Amino acid sequence: MNSTYFEVDINIISIGQLCTQCSYFVYDHCSASSRSKKCSISLLSGTIIVLLLISIIGLSILHFTERNKTLDKHTKIAALVNDTSDVCLAPECIKAASSLLDSIDSTVDPCENFYMFTCGKWIKNARIPSDNAEQSSRSQMSTKLENVLVDILSSSPPHGTIESKAIVNARRWYSSCINESAIEMEGADLILSFIKTELGGWPVLLGPTWNESTFDFYRLMLKLSQYNNFMLYTVKAAIYRKNSPMRIIEIDPITFFIKDAIRLHNSKKKSYLIAFYEFAAALTDDTSNIMNDALDVLTLQNEILRLYENGISSVSNNTIHTTVGNLSSTIEIGSDFTDYVRRLYLFGNVSLIDTDIITVIKPNILRDVSSFINRQSPRTVQNYMVWHFMINRAWNMPKQFRDIEQQYENIFHGGSYERRRSVRCAQYLRKSMGSVISKIYINTYFNKDSQKQAREMVNNIRNVFINMVNQSTWMDLRSKIRTIKKVRAIKEKIGYPVYLENDDMVKVEKEYEEYKFNSSFMSNALRLIQLNSKRNLQIFRDPIDKNEWTRALPTSINAIYHILFNDITFPAAFLQTPIFDQYVPKYLNYGAIGFVIGHEITHSLDDKSRNVDMDVHKVSLWTDETIDAFDKRKQCIIEQYNNYTLTQVNIQMNGEKTQSENIADIVGLKQAFFAYQKWAETHKNVDKKLPGLTKYSAEQMFFLNFGHIWCKKMSVGAAYSYILQDTHSPPEFRINGPTSNFVEFDRVFGCKPGQGNSRVNKCNVW
Repeated sequence: MNSTYFEVDINIISIGQLCTQCSYFVYDHCSASSRSKKCSISLLSGTIIVLLLISIIGLSILHFTERNKTLDKHTKIAALVNDTSDVCLAPECIKAASSLLDSIDSTVDPCENFYMFTCGKWIKNARIPSDNAEQSSRSQMSTKLENVLVDILSSSPPHGTIESKAIVNARRWYSSCINESAIEMEGADLILSFIKTELGGWPVLLGPTWNESTFDFYRLMLKLSQYNNFMLYTVKAAIYRKNSPMRIIEIDPITFFIKDAIRLHNSKKKSYLIAFYEFAAALTDDTSNIMNDALDVLTLQNEILRLYENGISSVSNNTIHTTVGNLSSTIEIGSDFTDYVRRLYLFGNVSLIDTDIITVIKPNILRDVSSFINRQSPRTVQNYMVWHFMINRAWNMPKQFRDIEQQYENIFHGGSYERRRSVRCAQYLRKSMGSVISKIYINTYFNKDSQKQAREMVNNIRNVFINMVNQSTWMDLRSKIRTIKKVRAIKEKIGYPVYLENDDMVKVEKEYEEYKFNSSFMSNALRLIQLNSKRNLQIFRDPIDKNEWTRALPTSINAIYHILFNDITFPAAFLQTPIFDQYVPKYLNYGAIGFVIGHEITHSLDDKSRNVDMDVHKVSLWTDETIDAFDKRKQCIIEQYNNYTLTQVNIQMNGEKTQSENIADIVGLKQAFFAYQKWAETHKNVDKKLPGLTKYSAEQMFFLNFGHIWCKKMSVGAAYSYILQDTHSPPEFRINGPTSNFVEFDRVFGCKPGQGNSRVNKCNVW
């Protein structure tokens, strides 16, 4: 029996109410409001359930034996048959068991390589989808979310329902986005008219007739910025201090240039030139100058990339704080740049005053790049800027241009990853009209009971960490007291903002009252970008609300610690299987989201965060003696991870770059494990075993699920990108690194120090 049929059978069981409560985790297409009606079980259905239980065990046996051929099938069948009443047979438990059994490679000794033990079979059988560069638990969560978003935007409201204007316009935008035949009919006329009237034209299309005397660099930058196309640096409102009554303006170099700089080596240059040539050639009959212009653009870009690389690696002059009135003189760049910033905010109906505060990150990059641009040919600069605008808009254009965009993306990702049109449209709208989409999502697909359990876990894990700090021998009393105060003060944001809780759409309607769309997708795309740009500028004068969700949407699959608010955020879309499921044994949840909670709590004390107190005032929490002791422990971790090599691309890890995340991984795992132990002490015999996995103890299952959530398979291009860009270690080291330093892991699996995965000299912080 294949996995598809098995999943269908599980869903049939869930509809029969095998569980005592219904949830989104079982009813993938069930509305929250309808579940309670379906959750009553009659005496007659109890008899049916017994029969269904017998059937599902049989189905499980077939499923497990068919799909896990590397294990001895007779042993596995025996394990299932010998399961007792101590086994959880709810659909959620069976799905969790199936997932773990499809992942574990029991031919590997967990003490030798825990990553391959917990993920070996999964890696062997996983297939990277055509529309992605990787396959992982998180990417599978993303796929489920994407399908939900498509359902939300594609479905019609229930008969008789009057939807808000914001939702109606969101659906209208989505409808124009997926209407590929209309996009083909519209062609490129609208975008060509736009670049001619708004951007000053694209010289490569105009040949020698383009008049360079009309070129104005800052005017072009202003127009592009109004459509959220920040080419060299971003300009945005930011929060400087938690208790500050006002925001600041932050100017930051765009780091994607470094990605391109690293990847655009000689073997990729030809592909880059071809993409430029084909895109321009599709828009003009005169192709005689295209390649010359393309070569000039590539040369210009490479030099800009070099300046960015040098600037990013520079340790001097990292950040300066100044005012609008003093900006030009402080960074020595000329008054035109200040005028550009003022005019940009006027576009958002914000008049800047001389005393408004501006933070410039890496001002040396801003100076060097601006000076370089001023010395270049106006034609080349105009070609370069408009080219990047056009390639960003290609997905709004007919298929001919989308195909070229895909080739361009492949230069940097090493493969073909074209996403389904419906998914791309839905994801873009999720980010652009976040409150609207989040409102529908949490009302229809999110089980709000999850918030209570997640909050309890946060408190349990926080208390464990406080105890770990108290017991540490390398921290002095003063440092401990300040640390504990800050950890106690961490606020948790779970699920979604409060204003999305009720049925009042007033705030959402006001936020999106200008978001009105028609049937032209290019027109809608440009309007949506422009409206979002205005909104991002307008928030500069908005009062700071410490309860606002500034770093994540409820539909984000991520968890975040926010240094400026000293809070941790776990969005609704993140509280889903396999990260969290309120109906499975707690050892699974503590091993998964429990680890993530501990990881984020630890970030409150990393190199940056420990320099601000519980009220986010800039003050060191620790004495010099404690800092020295911490640095010694940190160095042990840096050296450990320096010795790891990602064999897929044969690149050695940079332990310094990833040290903050590695420490959070190591300490977070300990917090979660000890919190589970403490919970289990007061909840004896509550957690049941999973079918087919009864030989593992609850503590072993904790570690198995911790490892399972990080199973990942990447393309070579994605692996290369991960190493060079991500501040986290690759998945195998996120599993083996923390477990190799944890004596409790050795105890649970009977590992001897120095045996494979287990370090003799363990690196410990708390």
